[in-house]
Amino acid sequence: MVHSTGEERAVHLTREAIELVDAGHREAASRNLREALSLAPDNPAVREAFIKIQEEETTGHHLLDLCRRYTSRKDESAGKDAALYLRTDGLKPPEEVALECAKLLLAHKAHALSSLQDDIISGLVRQNASVRQFFSDKLQISVTTFFDEMYDRGDGAAVCLDTVVLDPSVWPSEAARLHCERELFLLFIAKLMESGHDLDGRSLKGIARLLAVDASKLQDQVDDEELDVILSSLDHRLPLEWRSQATLATVKYLEASQETGQNRFTKLISAKLSKARVDDHIVAFSATAAVFPVIPEIAATLFLSEEFMASLTPVSARDAKRRRVEVSVLELLNAACINKACREAITKNFSDWLSHTLTNGSDESSELAAVVLAKIRVSDKDASGFNGQVQGDDASVAELVGRFKTIMSSRKGENVQNVIEGLAYSSVKPIVKEQLAKDSTFLRDLVKVLHENLSDSSVLYGGLMIIVNITQFLPNMSEEQKKMSQLKSYAEASPDARAGPNPLEKDENVISRCNTAIEAGIMPLFIECSKSNLPSVQGLVSKIMLSLSRNQKTRGTLAQQGGVKLLLNIGNSRQGSSGSITNEAVPNASHALARILISVNPSHVFPPSGFPQVTSAIRPLTTLLVVPETSADQPRDLLPIFESLLALTNLASHPDESAPDAIVRQAWSVIEDLLLSNSSLIQRAACELVCNLMTCEAGIVKFADGSKRAGQRLHILLALTDTDDIATRRAAGGGLAMLTEFDSVVAAVLDKPRGVPLLLRLCQEDDEGLLHRGVACVRNMSCIASGDIGRRAKEALKKGGAVDILTNVLKKSRNTAVLQTGVEALKPLVE
Repeated sequence: MVHSTGEERAVHLTREAIELVDAGHREAASRNLREALSLAPDNPAVREAFIKIQEEETTGHHLLDLCRRYTSRKDESAGKDAALYLRTDGLKPPEEVALECAKLLLAHKAHALSSLQDDIISGLVRQNASVRQFFSDKLQISVTTFFDEMYDRGDGAAVCLDTVVLDPSVWPSEAARLHCERELFLLFIAKLMESGHDLDGRSLKGIARLLAVDASKLQDQVDDEELDVILSSLDHRLPLEWRSQATLATVKYLEASQETGQNRFTKLISAKLSKARVDDHIVAFSATAAVFPVIPEIAATLFLSEEFMASLTPVSARDAKRRRVEVSVLELLNAACINKACREAITKNFSDWLSHTLTNGSDESSELAAVVLAKIRVSDKDASGFNGQVQGDDASVAELVGRFKTIMSSRKGENVQNVIEGLAYSSVKPIVKEQLAKDSTFLRDLVKVLHENLSDSSVLYGGLMIIVNITQFLPNMSEEQKKMSQLKSYAEASPDARAGPNPLEKDENVISRCNTAIEAGIMPLFIECSKSNLPSVQGLVSKIMLSLSRNQKTRGTLAQQGGVKLLLNIGNSRQGSSGSITNEAVPNASHALARILISVNPSHVFPPSGFPQVTSAIRPLTTLLVVPETSADQPRDLLPIFESLLALTNLASHPDESAPDAIVRQAWSVIEDLLLSNSSLIQRAACELVCNLMTCEAGIVKFADGSKRAGQRLHILLALTDTDDIATRRAAGGGLAMLTEFDSVVAAVLDKPRGVPLLLRLCQEDDEGLLHRGVACVRNMSCIASGDIGRRAKEALKKGGAVDILTNVLKKSRNTAVLQTGVEALKPLVE
């Protein structure tokens, strides 16, 4: 039988594959057989070998072998390897292998296998649709039976049932999926209600996850009894992990159920307060504290009610029984400080007790009391000190800050959440900002603590808020805004109206505080923070960077320590969509980037053949050029626009020719609009940028392609040589000096009634810069312009008096460059 060349190659590959299998190299054998099958798909020997290898792969897969050893021989090392395999990125078992592994594990009772089964089962469900389909089939037969079979296998195994019921692709219909989801939810609730059974928070995890994804379809399943058991899991004495799950479940339920759920919540809390048992009061206080950030209006109304206040008042009795509720009350007061009316009630009714607890309470109680006192004292408008003096409550706040600093130092970065929160609130006061900034040891300790708690979002956020407060400048206000602010302060009887802003908030003080923050080593911390996907963290980092970049002297340091790459990552992020960074982060990061790029050599930041590329900075800088919509009481801030134009002008001088081309491509339309800005500074900066863009072909074409639009642009540039601002005139003249090297531009100048007179006027200026630019334009028109255009140019120049003007230039100027150019311009006109 004669084989074709392709078929001969396929047979050869098949023989090699069989040899590779015998040698244990299954992956290489599979590659050979796939190629052979593509060459000779109908060859029976090739097809037979391929099917055989495929079957052997399924039965002899590494993961299946590990699961067999784990289940039959109780080989724990094999179980660990199987769990590791399923956690490793890029390793995904074939669907038939995963299904076989799942059936193998479920063939054994939960108690017959170790806790490793939990990781393996949840990994299989996470990775493989075939396993989810298998579980879906089981649930459709009996949700209760399969739930009971899975529940005791571990957290992951139980909660992975949520994954199955939330995956619509493995269900025959939405009705079937929803039925099983509701049944599963009720089973988790039932487990939670079994006293003493839920020792690991397993059912809470299942409940929280289902409500987090599908609360709108499950909220009607929650009655008084079921909500009560979830609320009981908010008890502050329970582990944080459990409370976190219970908080998520409560929040999602209340969001979905709206008024019905909120009324039910209020009724259940009131019922607990009416009982005399301490445990009921602890749960009521803990639950109210947990929901304060979510439904502050409802929680505040409940907190301020006579019934609630009456239940809180006996705390001040300070007897042994009441000490049991002390921490739950303090956590409630801490949460209630979010509301102004609640803060006033706390100040009125609990200040003495808080001060007593601060001095005489346990470590935990004392810390919480300090945080609450910091919040109510900082929020008191009349407590502000002036002229840097510690006055009134400032003295007590400073004392609290000292306590916080001591605790943080002694804790060595562990269990510092309350301390960080207290410092975050206290540091809004100018006197505290100075107190913290002048303590270099504290700042270094704070940076170290945040490095060690990057995974703890509450500590990281609080710590960054401290740095935000320390480095924050007062907002720039127009004179009209200042007057309005003063009138408002008078209306509110604020001492700010008489004394003005605190001297500690002056720019020089804030700049000094920013410098100490940089010296404390916050840039490496920010580089680590940039790896976080938390929008709030990115928002705070960008806000701090905007403040740090205010000082021109430290911009080079920020660039050297990775500031440009950090800001590019944020500035080029998606803005304002789900999962993206905050709306404020992008403009803040872009503005900080602009400031740094104004003051550093672009070649040092963007190496010719390295990362980051110079063009990566153009998009975030361009976003700043769009003037935001503003209201009458909040005039637009032109500073970001101005500084972005300066940064782009600097980038346009980068040796990489792609930089000016990219600027023209991405930003030209808005740049040319800004040439007509009412702000002389914005107009000047835009004109200087346009001048620098005349070094690239894309920029030149905008004026030199002979189109009507190009003529209009040239008309604007000519007009800018006649403005009052000398720097703008220089920039416009510089741009024209480069453009008049092209005949099409010279022709357009000749077509403008005032074109030649404006250029000749530049030749009569006293400023050497303007004089040189004007003479260069005339030289280009008299020497470089060719043909009919060159002839017309010479005639127009002579008619405009160019000979006398240039002769006068040669008489009065002492600038060698001007004289040389003037001679070149004059020569063709007198020949």
